[in-house]
Order: sequence, then C-alpha cells, then structure tokens
Amino acid sequence: MLTRAAVRFSAPDYYLMHRLNRWRPPRAIRAWMFAASRAGDGWLWGCCGVAVLASNDSYRHHAFAAAALAVLTGIITFKILKRAVGRKRPCAIETHCWANLLPPDQFSFPSGHSITAFAVTGALSAFYPWALPVLLFCAVSVAASRVLLGMHFLSDVLAGSALGACLGFGAALLLGTI
Repeated sequence: MLTRAAVRFSAPDYYLMHRLNRWRPPRAIRAWMFAASRAGDGWLWGCCGVAVLASNDSYRHHAFAAAALAVLTGIITFKILKRAVGRKRPCAIETHCWANLLPPDQFSFPSGHSITAFAVTGALSAFYPWALPVLLFCAVSVAASRVLLGMHFLSDVLAGSALGACLGFGAALLLGTI
C-alpha cells in the first residue's frame, strides 16, 4: 500500500523528468542553468554575505547572522533528510541528454541547493525587502537549474524551497526583525 502511494506521488516527477531529458533548450537557457547551478554551489550566497557585511546598514550583523543560521540549519536538515529518504536522483535513473554535471551526492530529496537559496533569500529579504526581487530571481534560477539539469525532481526542489524559506524567515524572526 505504501509502495503504491509512493509510485502515485512520484508519477508526475517521472513524467516531467522524461519530458525534460528529451528537451533541447536554446544555448542561452543551457548557459543560464549551468551558471545558476554553479552559483548555487555556495559562492553566490557567500558574496551576498560579504556584501551585507560590507554595507553601512545598522542591521548588517543581524542580517548576516540570520542568513548564516538559516543556511547552517538547512545543511544539517537536508543531510539528515537525504539519508532518511534515500531517493535516487533523476540522473541516476535516466541519462540526461544535454547536461553532464556530476551530482554532489547520491540522494535527491530534498534539494540542498534550493534549501540554501531560499534560506538566504528568506533571511535577507526580511532585513532588506527592496532586495527581494533580485534574491528571488537568483533563488528561483538555482532551483529551476536543479530540475532542468537532471539533478532533482520537481518535488525535491519544491520541498527544499519551502523548507529553506521557512528557515530563512524563522531565523529572521528569531533575531527579532519581523
């Protein structure tokens, strides 16, 4: 019974995986997705942290601490969940036709890149609401890249994004900004 529910839950993910694996996107979209995925490896969020600390804003230390707390909590959470769930990555199930990235680990659920992207976005946008459009564009680009490059199923990215946003806003709330 549980297996049947898992198959039914995964069916849309597998359908989308098959469709995306056969799609040949334009070169610009491929370049954007590769760049977004690499940016989501951590250096983009590190640059955000440096920019926040370099600002003259009185909340800069609180904003940095909230983002760092959200990211650290997200990393711990996704490492535990990935091992507990043990879901295979799409690229381990079916070869991707145009992307040949190597995954950082063997498990798919939830997306660590998405957790981190939305944790930073949630935390920093609580302090700097004017930066939300740029942060959201970056976070959505990172999340989309993980699906389009065959690293994650859509549900992995949606769960990771929701979890990351909750962690980011929770960290900002904990530090008394909201």
